[in-house]
Amino acid sequence: MFFQNLNIIVPFFQMKWRTILPQCCLLLVTCALPALEAVPIDIDKTKVKTTQPVDSAKIEPPDTGLYYDEYLKQVIDVLETDSHFREKLQKADIEEIKSGRLSKELDLVSHHVRTKLDELKRQEVARLRMLIKAKLDSFQDTGMDHHALLKQFDHLNHLNPDKFESTDLDMLIKAATSDLEHYDKARHEEFKKYEMMKEHERREYLKTLSEEKRKEEESKFAEMKKKHENHPKVNHPGSKDQLKEVWEEADGLDPNDFDPKTFFKLHDVNSDGFLDEQELEALFTKELEKVYDPKNEEDDMVEMEEERLRMREHVMNEVDTNKDRLVTLDEFLKATEKKEFLEPDSWETLDHQQFFTEEELKEYENLISVQESKLKKKADELQKQKEDLQRQHDQLEAQKLEYHQVVQQMEQKKLQQISPSAPGGESKI
Repeated sequence: MFFQNLNIIVPFFQMKWRTILPQCCLLLVTCALPALEAVPIDIDKTKVKTTQPVDSAKIEPPDTGLYYDEYLKQVIDVLETDSHFREKLQKADIEEIKSGRLSKELDLVSHHVRTKLDELKRQEVARLRMLIKAKLDSFQDTGMDHHALLKQFDHLNHLNPDKFESTDLDMLIKAATSDLEHYDKARHEEFKKYEMMKEHERREYLKTLSEEKRKEEESKFAEMKKKHENHPKVNHPGSKDQLKEVWEEADGLDPNDFDPKTFFKLHDVNSDGFLDEQELEALFTKELEKVYDPKNEEDDMVEMEEERLRMREHVMNEVDTNKDRLVTLDEFLKATEKKEFLEPDSWETLDHQQFFTEEELKEYENLISVQESKLKKKADELQKQKEDLQRQHDQLEAQKLEYHQVVQQMEQKKLQQISPSAPGGESKI
């Protein structure tokens, strides 16, 4: 769920249901709060760069990255239509959501909504069964209990595949909350593996070169690294200097007129009263452009997205006091009063970070070696099966040829036993 130019970003539920999906199910309640009235902004509109208005109805909620993402979106779309549930949602707090108390309100929604939810659940169960069947069929295992395997999916109640109950909503909220909370950590782990694989492949390539070529490659690598590290100073994410730079260069406003409340309203793109994760990450584009350029060979765009994730996590940890992964105006303004906002520490980019130790790299290489051995063994087995099948095919072809020859011989013998026609016109055998 982090969207433009990101492999995967973890969005959380926003204020309205239709924009909730990009946000965490943990905020299933706070997201549905009524839209806040925009605070009047006293700025010179002639100084602001012209931007196209955002039509919230046309904004597609980004993919959460969850394997049940579509099901989650459809459930939210249906619940959005029930006025009773929406009213309860507005009054509930996060603890009510996490504890499951809110889910009990599902018993009071309209019959029409329940019918739609039932159908969505049946479709989701059918989809999961198809996935299980496809996986088992790939292993040629047809003796497994598909119903029992549904237990591995914890975002719905598999014991009742036909009805959407309060238990289902409770399980969906808790599963999405838990999965999204661990999503960033999983992304960091994937990035670490990416860096280790990159270094592993580099070292393996060097082994194939002569001494002279290897020295040339090492020299080129050091030069590119030095070139990448030679970039302008990166402002501390979320600091006054960093936000003022966005204010001046992206918003086209006078840096002397910088106002935190105005800044918040300008960058609350969907005007829901929050800065969500994608809106925060958009603030770091200018800083990232100082370090990364897709045209430069020495700049890795995967590393750029990791840097963006680090910046967003840092700002969230500093500003998001209630840890709901949304920044309110009050939280934002309080953060601007801190010393760290005015006098931040220097920000160390990934250039100065050590992603892994030599021990971790060796362990990873050993894991790769084991995996390669397994793959080689599997490939050898498949090759042997191929050879056996080819041998059986050749034998069948030989038998076919032999049978054909026998038939021909029988036909020839039959013709030889037929004598020439007698004077009366009858054949004599």
